[in-house]
Amino acid sequence: MIKEKINQDSSVGVVKTQSFTFESLKLESGEKFGPVTLAYETYGTLNQEKSNAILIVHALSGDAHAAGVHEHEDNAGWWDAFIGPGKAMDTEKYFVICSNILGGCKGSTGPASINPKTSKPYALDFPLVTVGDIVNAQKRLIDHLGIEKLLAVVGGSMGGQQVLSWLVNYSHNLCAAVPIATTIKHSPQQIAFNEVGRQSIMADTHWKSGNYYDGPFPLKGLAVARMIGHITYMSDSSMADKFGRQKKGSAEPFKFTADFEVEGYLRYRGDNFVKRFDANSYLYITKAMDNFDASGGRRFEDILQGTKVKVLVISFKSDWLYPAYQSKEIVKACKLAGVETTYCEIDSTYGHDAFLLEVEEESHLIKHFLKKVFYAYEVTGDYGA
Repeated sequence: MIKEKINQDSSVGVVKTQSFTFESLKLESGEKFGPVTLAYETYGTLNQEKSNAILIVHALSGDAHAAGVHEHEDNAGWWDAFIGPGKAMDTEKYFVICSNILGGCKGSTGPASINPKTSKPYALDFPLVTVGDIVNAQKRLIDHLGIEKLLAVVGGSMGGQQVLSWLVNYSHNLCAAVPIATTIKHSPQQIAFNEVGRQSIMADTHWKSGNYYDGPFPLKGLAVARMIGHITYMSDSSMADKFGRQKKGSAEPFKFTADFEVEGYLRYRGDNFVKRFDANSYLYITKAMDNFDASGGRRFEDILQGTKVKVLVISFKSDWLYPAYQSKEIVKACKLAGVETTYCEIDSTYGHDAFLLEVEEESHLIKHFLKKVFYAYEVTGDYGA
């Protein structure tokens, strides 16, 4: 995820990551798995009615640290531009929650966690989890916090898949849903990109069928997987604007050095990613994304019949990884099901990364949408489904 220096004037300030552990979770496969720990952070204050809670759900490489800074650090959370006083998710009005997903590697139970049966990391003994499993674990956290109904669930990319899963499975616990740059189910091309990333990890000689935790780690394979990802996150025009065909002027005596700026950028991104992410988590999460199908093999509009949740769908014109037609499919299904839906396609050149970077227009849309939903929830007594 993209991290920036914090703006102290509109920051939630210093935050701490908390954890919630529960005994077991029944997975969609039928397997009972546990114990499960979820790392999470909260921003703002839950009101007395517990009617102002917003759940932020992260994308593939995200974590619970969505806003503010940790003590002795100065890098802001991955969506800090959208969360804080006066921002889209105004923490003077809303109580914002973000948790690291099941299967992750930043405090939540995942492949790198210790298996209590063996006292060793789960590695590939970790069960194959689904987006539905991830959302079911999040629901346990929301219950733990004493929140019966969320004002909204908001997320982009894989986060958008989680939003759709909430919309399908927990519409009665939800007033609004904001899926951003996402899809009902992955296309063959999206699956193909993820598979190449997985294969690059598994081809690393240090992967050892996932049993690498006593070192060395499969860093080269994971770095290549991240490089592939970054190519898909940007657009042709954003790459041209950022790098052009500019060369680095390297004098290294090797024929295949990173001569072009774009090559250096990809290597930098890959090398930094491996410092904070687990290769097995990458395998599990991308597989969950590929297996996701919000429609359950049926017509999505049939699944949504009777849903009273208000929906805001956002896409970006230059996003070729999650192209706008996929967001329009969500909108069409919602409309056919009679779900109150607003759609906006933002004219951005940033590609898929736009959901992290188009702060002004995206914030405007989300802020006014949430204001409308909160008014209906608090003032008119329209609590949705």
